[in-house]
Amino acid sequence: MTRHILIADSGSTKTDWALAPSTLNCQPSTTTTQGLNPFHQSRDTILQILHLELLPQMDVNNVNEIYFYGSGVRPELEPVMEQLLREVFPKAETIEAHSDMLGAARAVCDHNEGIASILGTGANSCLYDGEKIVGNTPALGYILGDEGSGAVLGRRFLNALYKGILSNEIKISFETKTGLTMASVIERVYRQPLANRFLSSLSEFIHHHLEDEAVRQLVINNFDEFFQKNIVPYGRPDLPVSFVGSIAWHYQPQLQESAARQGFRLGTVLKSPIDGLLRFHQVLS
Repeated sequence: MTRHILIADSGSTKTDWALAPSTLNCQPSTTTTQGLNPFHQSRDTILQILHLELLPQMDVNNVNEIYFYGSGVRPELEPVMEQLLREVFPKAETIEAHSDMLGAARAVCDHNEGIASILGTGANSCLYDGEKIVGNTPALGYILGDEGSGAVLGRRFLNALYKGILSNEIKISFETKTGLTMASVIERVYRQPLANRFLSSLSEFIHHHLEDEAVRQLVINNFDEFFQKNIVPYGRPDLPVSFVGSIAWHYQPQLQESAARQGFRLGTVLKSPIDGLLRFHQVLS
C-alpha cells in the first residue's frame, strides 16, 4: 500500500498544503487555506480552519505522515500544533510541527550544511548544519530589522521617493499608478493596521522600474544590508546562502549581484519551500 505524506508551509496569511506519495517524481495534490499560527490563534480557530477549509478540498484519508512548518511554531508550541493535527488526523503515524525557518533550511539545503534565508514580506535567516538550526541572527521585525525584506524595501523606496533621492518622473509615475500621495502614505503606515504588508506591496511597482538605476541600486542596497547585518555574523563565508520567498525569487539578478559584492555565494532560490520540502521528505520516506 502506498504511503502518503502531507506537508504544510504556513504563514500568517495563508497555508500551502501538498499531499503526495512518499516516493519521488509523483505529482502532489495541492490546496491553500487560511494561515495557521498557534501563537496568535486559538485552538478552536485552528481546528475550525482545518475542518472547514482543508478536509473538504483534499482527500486525506490515507495520510501516513504530516510535516507542518509555520511562522508561529516556536519550540514551546510544537507539541500544541502537533496535538491539534492529531485530533484532525488520528490515523497518521507521524506528525511533526516545526518553524518556517527550519522548513526553509530543509527545502533549500536538504541534508547539507548551509545558510538558509527567508525574504518575503519579512526576513529571517539561519545557520543549518544539515539536520538542525545551529545559529540565528534575530530578525527583529520591519521596524527594528528585517533588512532585505519586502517591507523594508517599501520603506526605503518611500523614504527615497519623498526625500527627493529618486527622480520626479518616478514620483509622478508612482502616485499616478497607485493613487497614493505623501499624506495617504503616512496615513497607511502610521494609522492603519498591517503597515508591513502595505510596504511590501510596493514591490510590484519597484520591480517594474528596475531600469531606473537609482531604483535598482535601492534594491541592491537593501540586500547589501541583509548580508552585512544578518549573514556576516555567522562567520561562514565558505557556505552558500540560499533563499525562499517572493522577494528573493523576483529579484534574483539583484540578489546575485549583492551576494557577489558582499563576498557570498548564492545557492538555491525558491519562491516557495513546498517543492523542496517534498523532495526532502520523499527521500526520507
